[in-house]
Order: sequence, then structure tokens, then C-alpha cells
Amino acid sequence: MSPTSETLTAERILEVTEEVLRRHGPAKATVVDVARALGVSHGSVYRHFRTKAELRGAVTKRWLDRTSEALAGIAAAERDPQARLRDWLASLFDAKRRKSGDDPELFATYMVLTAEAGEVVGEHIADLTAQLTRIIRDGVAAGVFASPDPAAGARAVFQATGHFHDPGYAPEWTRPGIEEEFAALVDLVVRGLRA
Repeated sequence: MSPTSETLTAERILEVTEEVLRRHGPAKATVVDVARALGVSHGSVYRHFRTKAELRGAVTKRWLDRTSEALAGIAAAERDPQARLRDWLASLFDAKRRKSGDDPELFATYMVLTAEAGEVVGEHIADLTAQLTRIIRDGVAAGVFASPDPAAGARAVFQATGHFHDPGYAPEWTRPGIEEEFAALVDLVVRGLRA
């Protein structure tokens, strides 16, 4: 049974769009391909997403939000801020490596899409730095971090660790010694924040 416009949801469209992107790549995937895969007219897709760019931005946001949501629990946990910071950075690195290594074709597709979706990427980075700000602020309140401006400290930590989460560095994430380099940088960051 093919879906009707009443049962067609934005989430279902995004799921299918991801599959279409995986199959055809960002250059060849069209809204018509998505509609065909859903068994609906392309007008049904446009009722949920007004333009192809809006659909591509939404699927990119959904992909980035998976990482943000996983990290949010670490940021909000009521435990030692130093351990939370270490766990948060390690989880971010692991999430990015999994995305690049588990499905390289889809990762390459999202590299193209994130380049198109600057606003979505900016919101993602703002969310991640807000999570870091919370950890650092909690560390200051607990007396374990010394940071006169936790938000500025969070931006500095995010930028300093970029080699381990910026997708532009993905080819380096599997080379020998990367784990040791990551651990050394995290140690340096934590020592730099200590009160």
C-alpha cells in the first residue's frame, strides 16, 4: 500500500531522502527520486518541504542532530566536570569517526550538504559550544575549572580540538597514533582549564 498525503510525515520523507542520497549522491538525487521512493507525487514532498534546498537542509540538520543529542546527555550529567569534558570530547571524536568510517559514501554526501547548509552547520556548532559552555560553567562553579568567561573557553576548546571533529580532517582519523594525539590534546585542554 502506498502512503497517502495524510500518512506521509516529514520524518519519513527525511528517512527516504537519506536513502536516495546514499544511492544517487547529492549531485543526482532529486525530489522526484524521493517522491518515487515514497510512492507519492513530488507535490506531496513539497507540502512538507517547500524547496529542494529546504529538504536538503532538513536532512543535514537531522544528521547533525544525532551527534548533538548523544552529547547533550553527557553535558547535562550531574558528575565531575573534568570527567564530563573528557567524555564529551571523546564521544564527539568517536561519533565523527563512526560517521566517516561506517558509511563513507553517505559521509561524503553529507560533506557536500553541510557545505551548502551553512546556517544549519552554524546552529550545530552553536549547540555543541553551548554544551561545552555548560560543562565549563559547572566546572567553575565546582571550583575545578578557572575560566572568567565559560562561553569563550568553550569556543576555544571547540576550536583547539577541531582536528578531532572537523570533517575536513576525517582522512587522518584512522592513522596510527591518532588516539595518543587525541589523549594528549585532551590532557592539555583539561590542565589549561583547571583552577
